[in-house]
Amino acid sequence: MTAIALIDGNNFYVSCERVFQPHYESKPMVVLSNNDGCVVARSAEVKALGVPMGAPWFKLKALARQHRIIAKSSNYTLYGDMSHRMHSVVGQFAPEQEIYSIDESFLNLTGIPGDLITYGQRIQQRVKQWVGIPVCVGIGPNKTLAKLANHCAKKTLVPGMTNGVTDLNQLSEQDLNKILNQIAVGEVWGIGRRLSAQLIEMGIATVAQLKMASANRMQKHFSVVVARTVAELNGEMCLDLDDVAPPKQQIMSSRSFGQPVYHLEHLIEAVVSYTARASEKLRHQQHVASAIQVYVRTSPFKTDAPFYSNGIVVRLTQPTDSVFTLAKAATRGLKQIYKPGLPYQKAGIMLLDLQPAHSVPLDLFSALDTPIDLRRQTLLKTLDSINARMGRGTLRTAGEGFARPWAMRSTQKSRAYTTDWGGLAEVR
Repeated sequence: MTAIALIDGNNFYVSCERVFQPHYESKPMVVLSNNDGCVVARSAEVKALGVPMGAPWFKLKALARQHRIIAKSSNYTLYGDMSHRMHSVVGQFAPEQEIYSIDESFLNLTGIPGDLITYGQRIQQRVKQWVGIPVCVGIGPNKTLAKLANHCAKKTLVPGMTNGVTDLNQLSEQDLNKILNQIAVGEVWGIGRRLSAQLIEMGIATVAQLKMASANRMQKHFSVVVARTVAELNGEMCLDLDDVAPPKQQIMSSRSFGQPVYHLEHLIEAVVSYTARASEKLRHQQHVASAIQVYVRTSPFKTDAPFYSNGIVVRLTQPTDSVFTLAKAATRGLKQIYKPGLPYQKAGIMLLDLQPAHSVPLDLFSALDTPIDLRRQTLLKTLDSINARMGRGTLRTAGEGFARPWAMRSTQKSRAYTTDWGGLAEVR
């Protein structure tokens, strides 16, 4: 029987913080979004208090004082590095791995000898010992049921499987249906809030009911994706395990500012910084962009200033992955939509019309491998290499600025313990 496992880090952002600050263990804790706005990660203790995901932090101040909730600003440098470490350890347990998100990856355990519950516990112990992150392991005949098995492992829904590892392949059809009848249909992978509400209106409120639904009816009313989901709930394998995720069709980078930005030069710094980050991702997937979109906006909630939002697409004469060319185009577009005197709250860029770098046709005025082109490519490779080894932003273009008054507000951010010498943990 096919055995697909989903390994998921528990309360991942919170767990990353606790690895280097163990005194936070078992204490109520949240991680906040950009500018410390909303809750994006909750410890089990905070979930027990009924705090929902996405709750505005300013509305939780009284509850936080009452229960001594610890709040930390998002530290994506730390989380990204811990994610890489966790996935590297998990990948040692199977020849096929698909990294699905920052804290989730699928493994193909088909053919692994012995009891897979025990094997899942080995994965848990290895990740906890080597990385410090607690994980749950869900096993099923396909991705959809593996995701549900992971949900069962977290909620301890299967009798006899109470250690954070659940293998739905070990259940009889009758026992599996009993478990699926306890789970809301919205917990199925790919069934969002809107689709869940529509299914409930049709009388399909649980996973078991969706499993028994007609695939043809689901395809007629919704899409072939929902029909495939029904097939997977019935044990078929419709979604293959991919070794490499498909390249993105657009790459976007945007942030809200820590404080209102009025001056064009500060907006340019922010836009160039976002362009640098996006172009790094572009080079990583070995693509080039033919256009870049720039947009700015003021806060829609400010009543003392007029709301302004605008964007512009700048086409490039030749597709490129160069941060210098893209930054010039973004700056040119920004100057066209900028209105002086407004309190800008957010800016962003999007790289458009992406295509593989090796497939770009040359025009009549292009030359192959000119000394200038070779030097530029060497410079970009060096830039990416140093930032990969020493941490993002170690080297950056002067156009990204230094003082950065537009930077995000992160008043409670922890150290970058694993990527910055200055952030190393101290033993006293």
